[in-house]
Amino acid sequence: MKAIGIDIGTTTVSAVVFDSVQDNVVEDRTIQNDSFMNTGNEWERIQDMDVIIKKAKNVLDELLRLHPDTETIGLTGQMHGILYVNDKGSSCSPLYTWQDQRGNLPEFDGLSLTEWIGHHSGLRVFTGYGIVTHLYQHKKGWIPEDAVTFCTIPDYLGMVLTGNKEPLLHISMAASLGFYDREKKNFQKDKLKELGIDVQMLPKVTDTFSVLGTYRGRTVTAAIGDNQAGFLGSVGFQENTVLLNVGTGSQVSVMCSHFFEGNSIEIRPFTEDKFLLAGSPLCGGRAYAILENFFRRYAAAAGLGNVSQYGIMEELAGKGMGLKDNMQVTTTFNGTRENPGLRGSISNLSKDNFTPEGLTYGVLVGIARELYDMFDVIRKLTGIKADKLIASGNGVRKNKVLQHIFEELFETKLYLAKYEEEAASGAAVSSLYKG
Repeated sequence: MKAIGIDIGTTTVSAVVFDSVQDNVVEDRTIQNDSFMNTGNEWERIQDMDVIIKKAKNVLDELLRLHPDTETIGLTGQMHGILYVNDKGSSCSPLYTWQDQRGNLPEFDGLSLTEWIGHHSGLRVFTGYGIVTHLYQHKKGWIPEDAVTFCTIPDYLGMVLTGNKEPLLHISMAASLGFYDREKKNFQKDKLKELGIDVQMLPKVTDTFSVLGTYRGRTVTAAIGDNQAGFLGSVGFQENTVLLNVGTGSQVSVMCSHFFEGNSIEIRPFTEDKFLLAGSPLCGGRAYAILENFFRRYAAAAGLGNVSQYGIMEELAGKGMGLKDNMQVTTTFNGTRENPGLRGSISNLSKDNFTPEGLTYGVLVGIARELYDMFDVIRKLTGIKADKLIASGNGVRKNKVLQHIFEELFETKLYLAKYEEEAASGAAVSSLYKG
């Protein structure tokens, strides 16, 4: 049986054809998303969802033409962000992405909206979470007049493909929006009412890989979160297995069967009776891109042109690995979810290690250390072990030095995920478990 999985990421749109008989990906596609909209507001991170949907449909149609024996279609993509939908099932807003910072603006009696929510409800929420964005729009009077509900971008793709007029969110997507009750498997409606939210606008939720309908005769299932899809495509249902993902961002994830909460750690719905414990630094793999931009700008200023520095950085990192006394780089360039104002730092500088190779290696260690520290929180409070280490995402897949750093920190061998498009592969697999 063949299944297609589509992953709408922040920077790319990917799709795979998964053959369950061969247990392998037989075709894949990745194209640039290129849909960010410039509004002039530094805090605003929105995307043109019409561009995204067109790209996703074009890729899907091409794969269906090449593999007409495809039977199911699974969906995934960036979590947290939302777009508004009218009563005809059409979008009436851009996509407010997970990177959007309006929730951190100090506009409510000197407080940011996330701080205001904490003060009035006692809940810890973060900017970029869909319901935080929705509450901000509500308080500013910016919700589109014809909006009746909202959903994530993969959920909306499901609506477009099946012709449904209202979204149905898998629990993994619903939880990513915030104000989610894990026991009731639905939103915390009483809390939201207290904050002035019209709960009639909340989307419906399902705890199974529900069938949404069909597209060109193929079954389409509810979108699942990209973290959950990536785990399903890389790890499956293995216990005591740690998944490290480094790409634009970064994440450490393990599966568990019980509730757990700890500082910097989220518990995310996975299946009806399983959860993922996830730690997600705000900068993550982007720290390496920030360093590349630093070197690129220097090279341009030196008259060497505006050219990519990644190849040279790979060599530098290898040399930096051999230094005995390395500088220490903290890569919290965007702060943390708990402390958005926190910034990165460099310490333990000496005349011998203050070098390009030392800095490059130090940034990689900083990226890895953030993830290890988050796993250490999980390990100490749950007893979950790192019996096996699996890595996904191009940020680690293409960086052997970073792979080595992870192995040293976790003291176990690292394996690369079988499929390069892990989330799209997981989405395809989820459609085979349709409920």
